[in-house]
Amino acid sequence: MKEEKIQSETPVQQAPNEIYTANDFKKGQPRWCPGCGDHAFLNSLQKAMAELGVPPHETAVISGIGCSSRLPYYVNAYAMQTIHGRSTAVATGIKIVNPKLTVWQVSGDGDGLAIGGNHFIHTMRKNVNLNMILLNNRIYGLTKGQFSPTSPRGFVSKSSPYGTVEDPFRPAELCFGARGKFFARAVASDGAHTIEILKAAYHHEGAAVCEILQNCIIFNNGAYDSVYTNAGRKANAIYVEDGKPLVFGDQNQFGLVQQGFGLKVVEIGKDGYTIDDILIHDSHCEDDTLQLKLAMMDNEHGFPIALGVIRDVTAPTFDGAVNAQIEEVKKKKAYHNFMELLETNDIWEVK
Repeated sequence: MKEEKIQSETPVQQAPNEIYTANDFKKGQPRWCPGCGDHAFLNSLQKAMAELGVPPHETAVISGIGCSSRLPYYVNAYAMQTIHGRSTAVATGIKIVNPKLTVWQVSGDGDGLAIGGNHFIHTMRKNVNLNMILLNNRIYGLTKGQFSPTSPRGFVSKSSPYGTVEDPFRPAELCFGARGKFFARAVASDGAHTIEILKAAYHHEGAAVCEILQNCIIFNNGAYDSVYTNAGRKANAIYVEDGKPLVFGDQNQFGLVQQGFGLKVVEIGKDGYTIDDILIHDSHCEDDTLQLKLAMMDNEHGFPIALGVIRDVTAPTFDGAVNAQIEEVKKKKAYHNFMELLETNDIWEVK
């Protein structure tokens, strides 16, 4: 198969206040397997970009290596596919050098959490102003079906024919443990909701992680079957919204209450529980205790999977602090660029 090449020319510039459509951010023909979650996510990203109204020439999409990391080929913007696991490092450099660019950094669970895990946690710790997309299908798809850092214990794959004997990373836990300030989750097949969390990530100042749950149609199909359909999400997921009760179910008949140091699912109207007993979501709370508990819920333990913006807390950004420091130091120097630096010393003219 002939490999695409990312075009190096500057994305087309349109007039100020131009209204964009998803087509303005489309480029090339995506080459993923039919039914791959990458197709759905790409469509959502392009629609989110159009709704945000940031021009293509002020947008950069950076990826590593993997199926999902082919995404920059298909977005009309500045784009770069970097080496395996290093997309956050490259994206950080881009954001520091050109703070005006909106940077979308895209990784799979292997690229982002295995070889790129070190960069992932330090980007969280530093709070670099990046929109970090983690496309999590719990498998290595590009290299044909090996288990990944997010594959569950006992998972049978080409590299674990008798089942894995290790526990997986849980992206939310890793993000929170690295002092992350923003974490959101969506399902790739839920386009409208994916668009909303991408827009929220853009508006957050700092490292914003969006975990996208998606199936690998070839090597791990059905990984998220419980929430991949509208009916499944109504029964097995909970959409968290700031200031609103944590309720779910076909008729919002279930809710979450606190029980000791944990959470408990209750049915509203039974056993004395009313809507007033249900916890209210607060993504802006500095203490991440409840937010982490929400993010860690899963169907296997009788809880709904939390979707939406789970944490969104304001803090100083790394790139903002670096550039502010540079400006502060420049004011104290006799020189402000390389030529001025040269002229601060004795100069001889050779004839």
